[in-house]
This record gives sequence, structure tokens and C-alpha cells, in this order.
Amino acid sequence: MRDAPSDLDARPAAAEFDAVDPAVKRASRGEKWATYPPEVLPLWVADMDFAVAAPIRRVLQRAVETSDLGYPIHPAPTDLPDLFAARARERYGWEVEPRRVEVVTDVVQGMIVGVDRLSAPGDGVIVQTPVYPPFMRIVEETGRRFLENPLVPGPQGFEIDLDGLRRAASEARVLLLCHPQNPTGRAFRRAELEAVAEVALSHGLFVVSDEIHADLVLSGERFVPFASLAPEVAARTLTLASASKAFNVAGLRTAVAVFGSDEVRRRFLSLPRHVRGGVSILGFEATRAAWREGGPWLEAVLEYLRGNRALVAEIVARDLPGVVYRPGEATYFAWLDCRALGLEPSPFRFFLDRARVALSDGLAFGRPGAGFARLNFATSRALLREALERMAKALSTTEPPRG
Repeated sequence: MRDAPSDLDARPAAAEFDAVDPAVKRASRGEKWATYPPEVLPLWVADMDFAVAAPIRRVLQRAVETSDLGYPIHPAPTDLPDLFAARARERYGWEVEPRRVEVVTDVVQGMIVGVDRLSAPGDGVIVQTPVYPPFMRIVEETGRRFLENPLVPGPQGFEIDLDGLRRAASEARVLLLCHPQNPTGRAFRRAELEAVAEVALSHGLFVVSDEIHADLVLSGERFVPFASLAPEVAARTLTLASASKAFNVAGLRTAVAVFGSDEVRRRFLSLPRHVRGGVSILGFEATRAAWREGGPWLEAVLEYLRGNRALVAEIVARDLPGVVYRPGEATYFAWLDCRALGLEPSPFRFFLDRARVALSDGLAFGRPGAGFARLNFATSRALLREALERMAKALSTTEPPRG
């Protein structure tokens, strides 16, 4: 049953997202604002600067005020699998059986379990770079062979190299798919995903699909879950999802693993539950509130992020000569190509030292990220504009070393 409505549940206006207070953020304990000195504007780690949705704040406040911080009801009964299944049907037209949804601590944990259970030490795991850094660490930490298949430029932006994927697939057991793609912002289209699925099926690959940014598609097109392509594709797919990115609650550590078949479910759950970790009651409650009542807030955030994406594109094109940015369809990341500028020792360090703006180092996303930087534009328009102006000034007043 839905909680009693509040006037705070109405769709927030842009002014709410404009109201990011740097002084308040700098007093926070999260790594985004606590890592760098106060004069640095942090546009790096994947947190939004916005206040969480009113329904989430309400359930968290209620839990604290009533000291409702004991053990959650887990692993059953909980309605998160049913809520996820209903959401998948409504938003993506994807039919999911709730019995094939398992609550896990976070998406990276689910990826590690998936790779561990769906392959053996020494098996090949395909990673398509540039990509979220844990993808590469997972392969190393689980003792698998790292098979790199870099994305390639194409008409859609960064695209999957299908010929390279076929070559890698002949040596692989698992494909790690980042969709929507971090850091490039691509939301792969159905035809692209179908081509990947054909390779996976023909080579007997399992696919572990990280879909944590699925709710952050900005293009207006409907997100296509990989497992929704066909029953035979789902049968070899482990999907990982969470409310954490879209609703800005990553620190509460709650996600779901969706098994496309009983075989994938059996393999995943063969690792004892306590080894797979647990979830806090705050994580449960925040996720329930997000998926049940957070729709108006999310739609307002998406509209604001579209405006920020357009602002980045405008200022980069006008004021950052030599920097190339092709807006992606999803996420709140701008993948900035600074290779033509030869910024030393890296674009990340150049802008940190000379503009006092902290971006993410492109090289952390794999070898194809050299010469790139990732900018997180999920902040107020004023702070975003200030950061971009600082970056433009740094480029205009300093002659960077040329490569």
C-alpha cells in the first residue's frame, strides 16, 4: 500500500536542482566532495549533487526517528522482486518472473558473483573498453583472462566492434556488458544488441549485463534490456540493476540480480547467501520508495540533466577549442576527447591543477581512455557553468604541451 501522499511528492521544479549549496556538500562524508580541497569543484565520481526524492527522505527519516534500524526481513518475504518486475514491464516492456529476481548488495558485487559462478579460473572474459573500472578489476580478481574488445567510433558514436567481439568470443566464456555505457553515455539500440546476442549465442557465452543506468536514458527512446531480446538470449543472461544511480542512493547498497533462466539462477545462488552479502533496512526502504513513488522526481531530474547535457555541448564547442564531445543518449557523463590538445600528464591532471576542477581520469577506464576525461554533469547549472568556465580559462591562458 502506498504511503500517505505529501505535497513534497509533486514533481520538483528546476529551482530545486539549482539549489545545490557547495558549503553543504563540502561538509558531507561522501567521497565526491570530501576527496579534494575546498577550492576544487568535483565533477567526477558517479553521484548526483541533488537532494533525494521526497518519498525517499520520508521513509529514511521515519526509520531513524523510530529507531527502525534492526535486521531487515531477508531473504523473504520482500516485495522488491515484484516491484522490479512491475517496473520492468511498465518502463521497458520486459517480462520478468519475480522468482528470478534476487536482492543483492550492489551491482559490482553481483558482477563478481556472476563471473565467479558462470566461468572457471582461466576462462576468458570479454570487456569492452573504455568502461567502468571495476569491470577490469573483476576479471583480474577472479583469476579469469582479460579479453579486451575496445569500442570503436561510428555513426552512432562509440559502437561495439562486432568483428573484434567474434574473435574474442572464440576464447571466452563470459561477456561483461555495460548498458547504458559508462563512460561514453551510449544506450545501445536494439539492432546493436541483437548483433551482440547473435555472437553470444553462437559461441555459448554467458552475458553479465550491468544496467544500473537504465533509468537515465536522456534521448527519449525506450531503453532495451539485453535479456528482453528473446527467450534464448535471456537464458544466458544475468542482469544487474539498482535504484542507486537514478535516485542518488548509492551509499545505501541495494541492487537486484535478474536471472534469465533457472540455470543462471542456480549457478548464482550456489554461492552461500552470507558470502554474497546482505542489505540494510534503509536500502530496502529507499529502493521501495524510489520504485513506488519516485516517478515524478525522476522525470524532473531527467529533464534537468538534458538541459545540463546541452549546456556542456554548447560551452565545449564554443569555449574549449580542441576538446571534442559527442553527447550520449544516457547517463549524466560527458566523455571529453582531449587528445588533440596533448595535455600533460593527462587531461585529468591538467584540469585539476590549472582549473581546480576534478574530473575522472580517462585512463582509469582502460587503454582507449588515454587522452580523455569523464565529466559528471549531475550538478546545479551554476556549478556546472563555473566548472566549464574554469576549464576554458585554463586552456586559454596556458599553452599546454603538445604531443
